[in-house]
Formats: sequence, C-alpha cells, structure tokens
Amino acid sequence: MAALRSTSGLVHGVRLDGHGGGEQLDWNGVASWRAEDGVAWVDLDYAAPDAERWLGFEAKLAPHTREALVAGDPRPRAEVRDDGILLIARGVNLAEGAEPEDMVSLRVWIEAHRVITLRHRDVRALRIVGESLSAGRGPTDAAGFLATLVDQILGPVSTLVDEIDDQVAALEDAALGRDVATPRGKIADLRRRAIALRRFIGPQREALARLAQLNVAWLPESIRSRLRDAADRQARTVDELDAARDRAAVTHEELAARTDELANRRLYVLSLVTTIFMPLSFLTGLLGVNVGGVPATSISWAFWGLCALLTVMAVGQLWLLRRMRWL
Repeated sequence: MAALRSTSGLVHGVRLDGHGGGEQLDWNGVASWRAEDGVAWVDLDYAAPDAERWLGFEAKLAPHTREALVAGDPRPRAEVRDDGILLIARGVNLAEGAEPEDMVSLRVWIEAHRVITLRHRDVRALRIVGESLSAGRGPTDAAGFLATLVDQILGPVSTLVDEIDDQVAALEDAALGRDVATPRGKIADLRRRAIALRRFIGPQREALARLAQLNVAWLPESIRSRLRDAADRQARTVDELDAARDRAAVTHEELAARTDELANRRLYVLSLVTTIFMPLSFLTGLLGVNVGGVPATSISWAFWGLCALLTVMAVGQLWLLRRMRWL
C-alpha cells in the first residue's frame, strides 16, 4: 500500500482563485490564510503527528470533529456539524500491486471558505482535483469542490463494478462449456471481491444520499442536484454489484451441481461395468482354479464355447438392466 511521505502532515495546500485555478500554499501560507482571502484547501496526512495538532490549535475544530477525521477505520457517513459538513468516504485503491477493493479512506471537512481533506494513502480523486486546479479547470468554491470530489470518488468505483460484472458474464458463458474446474476458482475470487467491495460502498450509498439532503446555507441548489445525481449513481452501482454477486453465486452453484452430476454419472457407469463383469469374473475365476476336476479341459472347442457363454450372459445382463430402467 502506497502511503504518503509527509512528516509535517501537509501534503499540499491551495487557495482557490474563484476562476478554476489556485495558488499553492505551504505551512506559512496556510497559517496566514484568512476567510476573506478566498476558499482554501488544506490536504493533510492524518497519520503525521502535526496533522491532529493543527486541526485543534490552528483549524480550531471541535474535539468530536477532530476525532472523526483521524479515526482509525471510520465508516462512510455524512453529517452537518455547526456550519460545516463532515464527509467520510472510500475510494478505490489504485496503488500498484494493491487490491482495488481494499478501498482507501478519505476524510473531508468543508466549510463555506475552507476545505480540509485527510488521507494516509494516495487518493486518486484528490490528485485529479489538484491537477484540475493547476490547469485552471478546477472548482471555484467550497460547494463546487465537494461536488467535484464526490464525482471523482464515484468514477473508479463504477468502473470497478463494471469490470466485475463483465468478468462474471464471461464466466457465465464459460460455465456453459466443458471446463468446470477453472471457472469455479475465478468465480469464487469474484464473489470475494464483490463482498469486500460491498462492505464499503453499501454504507457509502447511505452517506451520499444523506449528503444530498444536508441543510447548510452555502450549499446552493445546483450543487444539491449534482449530489443527488451522485447518490443515485452510487445506488445503481450498489445494485449492479449485488446483481453481479448473486449471478456469481448462481453460476458457482450451477458449476458445483454440474461437477457433482458428472462425478455421479461416472460412478454410475463404473457401477454398471462392475455389475456386468462381476458374474463373468466369478465364472472365469472359478474355471481358472489350479485343481483337478475342471470340466471340458480335454475339449478343443471348450474355450470358444466359454467365450460364447460369457457373451450371452453379458447381453442378458444388459437386457435385464434396460428392462429394469437402470440404463
């Protein structure tokens, strides 16, 4: 897992210029910022020792808000505290060698003139927002920052769910073929991934639905509409994930049933072969004992007669098994 390398806690800071761009801020710039200077975005590594100290002494956040922002493994949620919004969300882990469903935690505190984000690992959504500000195409205020951030969080999640759904569909087609061993392992892996992903985006669906309903003065109706659309997209994504997981479960059960049926069919054939050859083996074994008194030892055609007798017995057993509907 790729962790951020920021011993001071500040990953980067930006003062939004209101036109889609921003001015980079260091710790001194963050400390000297005032609300009248424009919207400031402060991005922190919550695991750094200076981060929590800054949240209390400089940002002057309430203790319960600070605790929520630096908690170890918080569940996704959204709520209003004073005149700000606390958002805990999860993003897809796109670090090299990482499992995408091992989602990274993103903690956000947004006020009318200040945005504070905290993470410990690289979050693609924050990186894209930062790049858009550098290119002059970013959000212009705190409300726009919130909507843009939510959109960037949901994009990779939807893509990941679509990939899982496509893989399940491909394995459903493979399940119709003769290969029943290989797809079962892959389907089990997809079910595991879907369950792990569902653990995070299920609560996130509820958090985003609540986010769109929060009542704060600085959140205009246009942004609320974007947040409602985002909540609807997240709800559809969860439904698609549930459907893919259920389809994977049905496919896995179908493959298991086919494997059991194939094994039973083979055992059935072996049982029939054993049933047919058991009396024949008994007769040949009896005639093959190395003692005196074995009949027809001096008759030249006795061997062929015995073969004919065994053939008649085998045909008779097949006729009897078919008559009994065992074949």
